[in-house]
Amino acid sequence: MKDTVGVTAAAGLHGPADRGTPPGPKGAVGTAHVIELREGLRSLYQLDDAYGGDDVRSLARRHLKRIARIINTNTYPDTIGRQLQLLSGETAEHCAWLFYDADNQTAARRFWGEALTTATVLGDDNLAIMVLAALSMQASHEGRPRDGLNLAHAAQARAVRYGSPVLLSLIASRKARAMSLLGDGTGAKRQLTESMRLVERGDRGRPSPDWAAFHGHAELDYAQGLLYTETGHHHAAVTFLRAALAHQDRTYGRNRALYRLTLSRSLVQAGEVDEASHEAVESLGHLEEVESGRVVRRLKEVTTHLRGVDAAGAREAADRLTEYTELSGAA
Repeated sequence: MKDTVGVTAAAGLHGPADRGTPPGPKGAVGTAHVIELREGLRSLYQLDDAYGGDDVRSLARRHLKRIARIINTNTYPDTIGRQLQLLSGETAEHCAWLFYDADNQTAARRFWGEALTTATVLGDDNLAIMVLAALSMQASHEGRPRDGLNLAHAAQARAVRYGSPVLLSLIASRKARAMSLLGDGTGAKRQLTESMRLVERGDRGRPSPDWAAFHGHAELDYAQGLLYTETGHHHAAVTFLRAALAHQDRTYGRNRALYRLTLSRSLVQAGEVDEASHEAVESLGHLEEVESGRVVRRLKEVTTHLRGVDAAGAREAADRLTEYTELSGAA
């Protein structure tokens, strides 16, 4: 996987400014350089979607440092300066996401703070919404659902003026997650219903920002599955998690690995041990291409659940997962 990441990064992160025309100290920076830097960030998004955040983090940090160097050692008009500052904030946000996916929450918070500062200085609502929605997700992940709900409300207050159904749907799903963790199952279901309604009418409103392109039916099926898991309705959770896996685009390799492992966990909890064991072992095919701390954490959870079942198939599957964890260095 690292060879693939390196090849793709070389193609996406090194453009015209790295092939003989870099803006040197006090050199002039123009639109071509901004386009090239933005293409580099787009390449990082694609690498993350396919392979997860662990191995992409160093590339993203280097890209962020490169943008900072260009900002601080070159000349450009104010219009270009604003684009560079915004690109720096968006790259910091992506660094935060990559550290979140790698399960380094302290570093993720630091980069999200940097991105939010940039959004505030520039008065850029799109970047602010992006960061606030991400911080809501992180807060719920860390067991701070009240913070998660408040952050989602703050993102929603800024998003309503855009009129993008998909963006509002994403924020509603973050609110649903926080409400579920707060024990408000009724409120969570209401938010998920609203989130689905907004996705259904997504093509009849303003388009969503590029960063929200991942949000759709697969994400909402997964959110519904987590909601049923948390309320102890494991058979219902299995139905939605199967749908999430079926709907997930194959370009999102990390998400497919996470969804399959979460499905395996719910199958164990539903008493479907043989199928759970099968799905757990099948997930190893995804994991060969993915480096993600969140996925590794879920893998360990599934292993623990399988070890708690007195069945030969479950023990064999748990042994396979443990062997993979030890050989991959994820232990």
